[in-house]
Amino acid sequence: MQNRRTISIVDDDDASREALAGLVRALGFEVMEFRDAFEFLTSEDRMSTSCLITDYRMPRLSGVELHRRLVDEGLTIPSVLVSAYSDHVARDRIGDAGIDWFLPKPVDPKELLRCLEAACGRRNFGNDGFQ
Repeated sequence: MQNRRTISIVDDDDASREALAGLVRALGFEVMEFRDAFEFLTSEDRMSTSCLITDYRMPRLSGVELHRRLVDEGLTIPSVLVSAYSDHVARDRIGDAGIDWFLPKPVDPKELLRCLEAACGRRNFGNDGFQ
């Protein structure tokens, strides 16, 4: 049975990933950390993920491309994309991909908590929370 409060964080920047993981743990969630999209895609842990938090810009496979790969596999995980880059092109690309939420870095803890609570209550259901 899936743990409904396990958050997977995918970010190639160690400091950003570790800081975000600490915040998510402080908010009361279990956390799994991955250094890149391929590490997450090849992990069996992806099946127990209640919500995915991924960086927008990563080498080899971006957060948007990761989300699309999961959808292509038939695995719909509510996703939060985080980025220091929040231009209109990025936001349009994220919305077009069906990403649930976009949060600028540094992440506001209250906004993140709102996203995670919504995600954990509806894994594998429709998209109603794009910000």
